[in-house]
Amino acid sequence: MFASAPTPGKGPNGALSIGLIPADGIGREVIPAARQVLEAALPITPVFTHLDAGFEHFQKTGVALPDATVDALKSCCDGGLFGAVSSPSHKVAGYSSPIVALRKRLDLYANVRPVASPAGSSTGRPIDMLIIRENTECLYIKQERLVVDPATGLKSAWADRLITEAASTRIGRIAFEMALQRGRVRAAAAAAGHPPHRFAKPKVTIVHKSNVLSVTDGLFRESVHKARGQVAAYMQDVDCDEQLVDSMVYRMFREPHVFDVAVAPNLYGDIISDGAAALVGSLGVVASANVGDSFVIGEPVHGSAPDIAGKGIANPIAAIRSAALLLEHLGYSDVAVRIYASVDRLLNDPLAQLTPDLGGSGTTKSVTDAIIRGL
Repeated sequence: MFASAPTPGKGPNGALSIGLIPADGIGREVIPAARQVLEAALPITPVFTHLDAGFEHFQKTGVALPDATVDALKSCCDGGLFGAVSSPSHKVAGYSSPIVALRKRLDLYANVRPVASPAGSSTGRPIDMLIIRENTECLYIKQERLVVDPATGLKSAWADRLITEAASTRIGRIAFEMALQRGRVRAAAAAAGHPPHRFAKPKVTIVHKSNVLSVTDGLFRESVHKARGQVAAYMQDVDCDEQLVDSMVYRMFREPHVFDVAVAPNLYGDIISDGAAALVGSLGVVASANVGDSFVIGEPVHGSAPDIAGKGIANPIAAIRSAALLLEHLGYSDVAVRIYASVDRLLNDPLAQLTPDLGGSGTTKSVTDAIIRGL
């Protein structure tokens, strides 16, 4: 899950090798910005490999995710960075989201999204949530069908939802492991003289709607509880509660400070993590990582933003934080901490010119340059 230290990479002479998949829209602007920060922060410049994917690539070639991209990630790369994808809201024959396909083909079963106030922020109670979303099933298996009533000609649309004990137990396990890791970090901070954290023990909140979907969501909540019961440390050192998804959204906006780690099925996790971004300013500042047992792809939470693509004003912070999150998983925690700290200083600086989504007049380049200077 997290490497304790860097291991030799797949690049020449053991160099770290990272696959870059800018894909669509502003992904082609923010991924190069993240690359610049990685080059400035790491002691040895990684090997970067440009890889193709996306709706625009599909329009040109008929393929949204080339096999060559997947093969390169598996054989040549230690991790990856994905930009954004312009998946259309209507059905396009032959097209399927490349990031959803990547998650399945590389078994990146956990989407990990930290949502936190900048360190040192003095505005209200700080937000420090970690949303962990099951990444491979639920409605995102995309098993849909359209049925036409022969008598009336009226259409009915159906979608199958898959929740398995295996996937739900696995995502529960990673939620409790990451909660334990947060607890260890907080204990170390307290031992170093920092004020104690508001949670005496880390807490995992299971998000579901089993009062209505008693079979599928019922299996999800039971499986996460089962994962907790299998490890003594999960029971002793991590608190656990539950929240219905609609109530979760309400409480998240009313009192976000009460949540620590939240674990949810795919669709709920997608919705609450995007909504949580509003609590910290913008989708443009929230990072994520698609995590499996042997591979990780960092991915900013925002979409392709076609309305601002090419204008040079896309916020690069989410992509830069996603790159740092990737480094954490690859064992470069010290470098990741420096990147996070530089971003937080910029966000806390009242004189900083941030991008328009945060109310500023800065550009992708000016924000990236400021973060590099702050390293």
